[in-house]
Formats: sequence, structure tokens, C-alpha cells
Amino acid sequence: MSYVDGFVIAVPTANRNAYREHAERAAKIFKEYGALSVVECWGDDVPDGKVTDFKRAVNAQEGESVVFSWIEWPSKEARDKGNKEMMEDPAMKDMDMPFDGKRMIYGGFAPLLDTATR
Repeated sequence: MSYVDGFVIAVPTANRNAYREHAERAAKIFKEYGALSVVECWGDDVPDGKVTDFKRAVNAQEGESVVFSWIEWPSKEARDKGNKEMMEDPAMKDMDMPFDGKRMIYGGFAPLLDTATR
């Protein structure tokens, strides 16, 4: 079964195009190291919650949008190997991030249900 890395970040809304360019470069590298797919979603309907919400999770400020992303890998082992190799790739070290990486939340997830037909 596959494995998924999930991410939520706050990106200055004015940096949308720069973020897309960054995401396209990063996706190419992730796929070179074994990722099956990379999905980047720009917040479109992100409501304020009563207790918590996406905006508070990443401390999104006025003028920032929430981005929800995931990377699908063939397995956790493939993800671990790909991540290790990517960290040594100079292309990853030379990337400027158009967002505050300290406020990114992320984690690895084992799928519980996947209704996709492939």
C-alpha cells in the first residue's frame, strides 16, 4: 500500500505565482526520487473554526493563504529512501521558499482508505 506525506503551510497571497513555480520545481525532484504524485491545493474555502482550524494551525496572518499539499509514495520505505537521497541533492538546497517554513506542519500517513481507481 502507498504512503502519504501531508503538509499545511501559510503562503503570502502575493506569492501565489512564486509558490506555484517553487512547487513545480520541488514536484519534479520528488518524482525523480520515487514519488508517485504531488498535489498542491491553494486555500479557497478555509473557514475559521471555533476551537481550531487550518489558519490557526499554521498561524496564518492577514494577507496569507493556506496551502494543503500531499505527496504519494509507493511505500514508507520508498519515501524514507527518497527523502534521504533528496536531502543530499544540491537542487533541494538551492531552493528559496516563498513562505515561512517554520510554520509548516507536516507528517507521514499510512492510508486507511483509498477509493481511487488506477
